[in-house]
Amino acid sequence: MNDSSAVRSVVVEREFGFPSEKLWRALTQPHLIEEWLMKNDFKPVVGHQFNLRGDWGGTLDCEVLTVEPNKTLAYTWNYAHDDAAFNLKSVVTFTLTPTRTGTLLRVEQVGFRPEQKQAHGGAKYGWQQFLSKLDEALGRIE
Repeated sequence: MNDSSAVRSVVVEREFGFPSEKLWRALTQPHLIEEWLMKNDFKPVVGHQFNLRGDWGGTLDCEVLTVEPNKTLAYTWNYAHDDAAFNLKSVVTFTLTPTRTGTLLRVEQVGFRPEQKQAHGGAKYGWQQFLSKLDEALGRIE
């Protein structure tokens, strides 16, 4: 049974006191992505396949789906595991919306199956941590 309505998502929103152009650089430049997310070989080009490599030794296989400079970035976020129950095929979308004092960043990760409660919970926690690191990194970017 493959009921797409049962697919779950994680949504995290945070306002940053920086313009969307600065946030966009942190989301799309590999050396900056490494500061807050993971090591990578990212390029902001639709169709580009890249990897995110975590400190935990795992690798995520990704492909860029959407690039709208300073507005929207989306890519697949797939993890293959020896135990199929832990395989994850998801899509992460970053949406930037200018505010009076900076930029609202909305991160949505879609694709968690109902039985993937641990992965879903891990993503909720993980994105909060990643965005805290992003805030720190933005403070260092010229």
